[in-house]
Amino acid sequence: QVQLVESGGGLVQAGGSLRLSCAASGRTVSTYAMGWFRQAPGKEREFVARISGGTYYTDSVKGRFTISRDNAKNTVYPLMNSLKPEDTAVYYCAADPSGWGRNLGDYRYWGQGAQVTVSS
Repeated sequence: QVQLVESGGGLVQAGGSLRLSCAASGRTVSTYAMGWFRQAPGKEREFVARISGGTYYTDSVKGRFTISRDNAKNTVYPLMNSLKPEDTAVYYCAADPSGWGRNLGDYRYWGQGAQVTVSS
């Protein structure tokens, strides 16, 4: 079993930055695909970014978000810059043991979520 704990969420003004963290425990996740998803009120959960060999981003965050991992700490960090009000959502970290992580259904382990609120 893998446990994922997100931290670093909060309230920020538009144009500001936040760095989230996703700390994994239970197993080493260095070979796992690690993804970030978000869910805004009344909307479906959507893919934001993943790191699995390379890094991949949804179009709306390209150039603003950067995802990285520290295998020594078993932690993944999405850095979010130039935040917009439409980025407001609960952000979820997820892990796919297969290492692919191409679809939401591939992710076996999920964190509890971190609220990110961007004020205009």
